[in-house]
Amino acid sequence: MRVVVATNNAGKLEELRALLPAGIELLTLAEAGLPSPDETGVTFEENALIKARAAVGAGDASIADDSGLVVDALDGRPGVWSSRFAGDDANDDDNNALLLHELRDVPDEKRTARFVSVVALVTRDGRSFVATGQVEGRIGHEPRGTGGFGYDPLMIVEDADAVEFSGRTMAELTLYEKNRISHRARAYRALLNTLRNEGFELGTAT
Repeated sequence: MRVVVATNNAGKLEELRALLPAGIELLTLAEAGLPSPDETGVTFEENALIKARAAVGAGDASIADDSGLVVDALDGRPGVWSSRFAGDDANDDDNNALLLHELRDVPDEKRTARFVSVVALVTRDGRSFVATGQVEGRIGHEPRGTGGFGYDPLMIVEDADAVEFSGRTMAELTLYEKNRISHRARAYRALLNTLRNEGFELGTAT
């Protein structure tokens, strides 16, 4: 099966290869010769579907996720604008710096946050499947760890279903550990369960 992943983010693609079953040929948007669509939605689900639908013609199916950081003290920001929090040309360092600046006077107990991911899969015949995952935590006062990407160095895990990782940032986890608990991993596992329940086979189970 040939599946276009509606991203050019190398970090996301690496995680996805470890999460999906064997027997799938994964292509990025660039490899499929497709442009990145404008993410005009105001929810994670809307953006995931926009990206997946824009890529479906180049493969048997397309898959996309829209993920972001939801910070309670910032009324849910940066949310769907997580990758563009510090501007359209912002990089991870820019976004993390702005987040720390906006939370500079917020005490630990009010720095609660969660990573949210919504995954959409669209088939060539027009069917669409959506699933959601999230992981709870709080925002640290400085970056820690060298793994992951995005806000991972600031997101300290405090999740009831991942107590063994409490106190470590997402960037301090190995890829294997991260794929056990991350919002994206949880969303993809939920998606695979939905596909199985619908009788849709995605690749070959390992």
